Amino acid sequence: MNEHLDTLEPSLVWRHFRTLCNTPRPSGCEAALVEKLETWADGLGLAHDRDAFGNLRIKKPASSGCESAPGVILQGHLDMVAQANADTPFDFERDPIRTCVKDGWLHADGTTLGADNGLGVAAILAVLEDDTLTHGPLEALFTLEEETSMGGALGLAESWLEGSLLLNLDSEDRGEVYIGCAGGADVLVDAQLPGKALGDDEVVIELALTGLKGGHSGVDIHQPLGNANRLLVRALRVLDILDARLIDYQGGTLRNAIPREAFARLALPADDVDTAFEKIERLEGVLKAELGSGDPGLSLKARRLEAALDAEPLTRDASAMLIAALLAAPCGVERMSADVDGVVETSNNLGVLRLTDGRFHLCALVRSLHDSAVQALADRFSALFGLMGARVKVENGYPGWAPNPQSALLSTFKAQHAALLGKEPAVKVIHAGLECGILGAKYPELDMISFGPLIRGAHSPNERVELDSVSEFWAMLRVLIEALATPR
Repeated sequence: MNEHLDTLEPSLVWRHFRTLCNTPRPSGCEAALVEKLETWADGLGLAHDRDAFGNLRIKKPASSGCESAPGVILQGHLDMVAQANADTPFDFERDPIRTCVKDGWLHADGTTLGADNGLGVAAILAVLEDDTLTHGPLEALFTLEEETSMGGALGLAESWLEGSLLLNLDSEDRGEVYIGCAGGADVLVDAQLPGKALGDDEVVIELALTGLKGGHSGVDIHQPLGNANRLLVRALRVLDILDARLIDYQGGTLRNAIPREAFARLALPADDVDTAFEKIERLEGVLKAELGSGDPGLSLKARRLEAALDAEPLTRDASAMLIAALLAAPCGVERMSADVDGVVETSNNLGVLRLTDGRFHLCALVRSLHDSAVQALADRFSALFGLMGARVKVENGYPGWAPNPQSALLSTFKAQHAALLGKEPAVKVIHAGLECGILGAKYPELDMISFGPLIRGAHSPNERVELDSVSEFWAMLRVLIEALATPR
């Protein structure tokens, strides 16, 4: 599968990326890939070990004469986001990713590509295999479950890593280097809501909101993208005046992916069905106009269901209360940074909503450059949904990465970037949860930067990577490693 990747340059990187595409690796299912990499390392005579969580480390001794150079840790995460279009049957635990090249970009066929963070991992493997590279002591650190919980980084063993410099290869912009990132936490809301049997004068309709682009809930949160949960809740609110009662709801699949689709079933008086359909048709036009060219594919449709009902609607009061709470819930950019131009400071992604048999569940991801703001926004969720008696938990919190503009590693990167590409990189802070914040908390003496190839549409089936940027990324990684091989 994906034989065409072997024809791309740099061949060493793409060959390893092909292995990653052909080896299923959604979060929590990285074991087969870890074993494959260990076998591969054995073949090269490279030492490897795992910590208690299961994170994998592969070590490569320094080139002759470079033994006293500072140790460099090359770091990436093995897992990928599992997202597929509704019309693309796919089992992320069994099926290989199907890739294709279009207009200078590598895409997947109806699913996420896994360039996040597969290309960073592939580049690390290429470094380990490249015998033409002059380098100091190298450690390759491959973490697990980054996309769902940052579990690998949070569970990373202390006093395990030996290097003093860390290159995180999980960024997604060409010509940029990152020196800081947002922290975050998951907000989980659960409630059991009362129901009441369908009345003789009520019928059931289904709402389907589809066609949105989706995207990364950090780096894309400021883009003019629709959030399917936010928008479908507006449709529910429009029908609330007709005494509609919510039966069930499904929207979004991951807390760190901006939802592309959402579906709901409602009960409402039979006499109001035509009015409901008219309201939904008008709202579709309104939403399309609001989204404009930023997310032009929105579709909002309603249809009457004739089959026997297999679930009980919520009571009128419970339905109205839930819809009102969801409408009021924070979603999107909360505040832009006052210190870093153009960077989001605090945001929330209303990522996953479920209502089944009266059981309501919400999973949101709150991010901020300030840990205190993460807690403050999470507290707003607790206050809001606490009013309806819901249980609210905040978990999987992780710290941000405080920028260090005086970093010696950053200075070396900037100089090598200018020498290789004719200009210094843009120095950035990213509104996403890089593992650097967690790693820095465990290893405070580490000097860290993050960079990578140009990736767009991460966490969605629109994910793609620019081929030319991969060549540039690989060349930059090689010259940087060689520059760091000089003893200090």
